[in-house]
Amino acid sequence: MTAQDFLTGTVKGPGEQPHEYLFITKDNKKTRIGEFVYYRADVGEEIRQIVGTIKSRKLIRNLPDVFLSDPNTPPALVSSLIGLDGDGCEIYEITVETIGYFSSTLKDFVNPRIPPNPGDAVYMTSSETLAQMLSPRRRSQTGAAHIGSLLTRESGEVPVVLSVKDVVSTHLAILASTGSGKSYTAGVFVEELMQPHNRAAVLIVDPHGEYHTMSSIMGDSQFFAEDGYKPEVKIFTPDKIKVRFSTLTEADVKYLLPEGTSDKMLHFLAQAFRSLQERLRVERRQDYAYAYHDLRDEVNKQKFGDEKKNGDGGNVSSIDGLLWRLDSRFDKPDSIFSANDHIPLRDLFAPGRCTILQLSDIEQHEQQVIVGTLLRRVNKARMFTVRGEAAPNTENHLPYPVFTLLEEAHRFAPAGASVVSTNILKQILSEGRKFGVGIGLITQRPGKLDQDVLSQCMTQIIMRIVNPIDQQTVAQSVEGAGRAMLAELPALTKGQAVISGVGINTPVMCRIRPRLTTHGGETFDAPTEWMNWHSSDSKDKREMDNSPYLKTTSDKKPEKIGNIRI
Repeated sequence: MTAQDFLTGTVKGPGEQPHEYLFITKDNKKTRIGEFVYYRADVGEEIRQIVGTIKSRKLIRNLPDVFLSDPNTPPALVSSLIGLDGDGCEIYEITVETIGYFSSTLKDFVNPRIPPNPGDAVYMTSSETLAQMLSPRRRSQTGAAHIGSLLTRESGEVPVVLSVKDVVSTHLAILASTGSGKSYTAGVFVEELMQPHNRAAVLIVDPHGEYHTMSSIMGDSQFFAEDGYKPEVKIFTPDKIKVRFSTLTEADVKYLLPEGTSDKMLHFLAQAFRSLQERLRVERRQDYAYAYHDLRDEVNKQKFGDEKKNGDGGNVSSIDGLLWRLDSRFDKPDSIFSANDHIPLRDLFAPGRCTILQLSDIEQHEQQVIVGTLLRRVNKARMFTVRGEAAPNTENHLPYPVFTLLEEAHRFAPAGASVVSTNILKQILSEGRKFGVGIGLITQRPGKLDQDVLSQCMTQIIMRIVNPIDQQTVAQSVEGAGRAMLAELPALTKGQAVISGVGINTPVMCRIRPRLTTHGGETFDAPTEWMNWHSSDSKDKREMDNSPYLKTTSDKKPEKIGNIRI
């Protein structure tokens, strides 16, 4: 027992579940849900501290209601008049869920399944002890991500530090209602990945343009190292995002066609794909980066072949309809689908680089195809590299593990809907650990996220969730967090989270640390903006902008000639 450990209560007996016990205490301030206590037991030849977390609490003795009915008479005064200590009237029954003793050899908890005896002393676990037990890493160690501190203690007293190796290899889910701080928390985690003791290769898929403020990392000395390391941040805006047409699958192309495309049209599209692939195989050009018009030509050939065969052009209208639909999607001067161009994987991923893919101005179906295509390329490259099948400096050579963070994850793997990005996500989540492809999912609606996808994220950061459907989804899909902690989700405030899974030794309630970079997802203060619109400075600026004597260009400041601005 350390100097900070102190006696808080006495064991009453077993709880409702085999791994629970009850203890009695008068302490109302420290015995909070999520707090850690322990009893001592003989395990082998050693006396161990068997740690548990407080699951629930119940008031079993209090002053009679009549004594509490008069708000002008303090309860402490009443209790002293009847001979009770002013602070000793209330007695609480606390339910504790046993975790086990912490093995310094295994660096994990071991449950000896030795229940306490009635009358055994129950101690509050000290902050020093908790700091050693709860987190698998220490701050600033290689593979450590300092995410915050234990919520039931003073800020910073018990750091919560995740194992980056476990989080990245077995995937991460950040779940929260709107405004609870999920994007802020994701930013904290990315900051840790960019620190000199991690230097990770990170890609953020950003549908709303919230993560551009991460670029301040590059000029922040807090991220620099003595060996010259400085993290890099690259931002790809929508106009810079290109997808090579030959990387699209038949399913991708079908998915991008408008509603109303008939089965007959899809048949001709499938025929064209098979014909194109066969022609490239015969010509030994399987790696040829064919363009949209190569596929279009194969579709068109079927029309002319059908006219010669039938004489009446029986299927010409269907093929013409298919061509019109294909052209409307792919034959555009500003199309993201290119004959030769796409972003090389080495530009997207590099150790010590955070790449942000901004999709804010791209239509949702195209966003899903972009993500699906990108994840297929990454998974293929890592698979070939690990197996030694990719030559150095080729398209499929990616010689380091990578981590991809998907904001608004329910867009890319929605529940009850078939989208092209879901299957590759499922494949990576189930197999990615073998090849060093990590995924992080962020969503405000867990109930709208595919449950197979969510259940394969083995570390969870769960923040305030109010929607009952989302709460039920989390309870069914998240195995690590106890039911008692999940019941606390509606009561969490902004910046508070339940963290569970393989990235930490046991589930904890955490206070997320402050960001080092500026958060880009702050909510607009509409009333303040409206008031600013009517301010004198704003009015003067609008008058200047609307002046007939003021002429400006995007690349030239107003010039002053005589007394007139032009």
